[in-house]
Amino acid sequence: MWNWIYHPSRLPRAYNKWIAAAAVIDPRLIEALRRCHTGALQYGVDTGQAPLLGAMCDDHGWPRAWGDPAISVPFPCEVVHMGTCGSSCEGHAATRLIRSFRWAMATYLPLNLVAAAVRSQTAPRTGPYSKDLKRALISAARSSAFLGAFISLFYYGVCLTRTRLGPHVLGKDVKARQTIDGGVCIGAGCVVCGWSILLENAGRQKDVALFVAPRALATLLPRRYAWDKQWRETVAFAASTAVVFTCVLEDRVRVRGVLGSVLGSVLRP
Repeated sequence: MWNWIYHPSRLPRAYNKWIAAAAVIDPRLIEALRRCHTGALQYGVDTGQAPLLGAMCDDHGWPRAWGDPAISVPFPCEVVHMGTCGSSCEGHAATRLIRSFRWAMATYLPLNLVAAAVRSQTAPRTGPYSKDLKRALISAARSSAFLGAFISLFYYGVCLTRTRLGPHVLGKDVKARQTIDGGVCIGAGCVVCGWSILLENAGRQKDVALFVAPRALATLLPRRYAWDKQWRETVAFAASTAVVFTCVLEDRVRVRGVLGSVLGSVLRP
């Protein structure tokens, strides 16, 4: 999340789009946070940044002064909440949780139903079809709750740092407000949202870790290698694919999740 806010170029383009779709946040607010992080936008100083959030305030019918960092120190919660639940940080977090849960269910439920259907065709039956359906619904609901909690906790972590805890720890003066909105609030949101993984079962926690870890490492490594070193990436990809395919052919259960189900049906003898 830190890189998505401040260094989006370090993430794959498709991953950036997916996070943006899940976050549902005005890009002008993201840009304001980036400028606050770099120092281009400073509280209590007219640096010509007022039009950025001023236009956003006009769109929502708020006083234009709310978007002027020279006047509003810090920006009101309504701006961060983008008009949802007014100034209530808790109400905004709850709304985010419900909205994100619904959005995630629209993705996870079809995937789990497809996986259940594939599993019923490739594995020996151990119970009625209703049991597979129930398992798919529970799995989709749990994954959706995880993603909803992840998004909700991220926003609430930001709000806690900006309004509830941060000012009492770092101070309420202009310099402290600049420090909080310049990165501390985003860092706190990143720390808090990660705990949502505990809503998933142990198997899914491993799957999520394997999904996220390469993307996190990619932010520290070059996105592209020189042509004379491109063979290294090709060899690594080929070897990894060979390992996964071999595991599927030798023992299907060693590859978990939807990928394991799909590969098991495609590669079965």
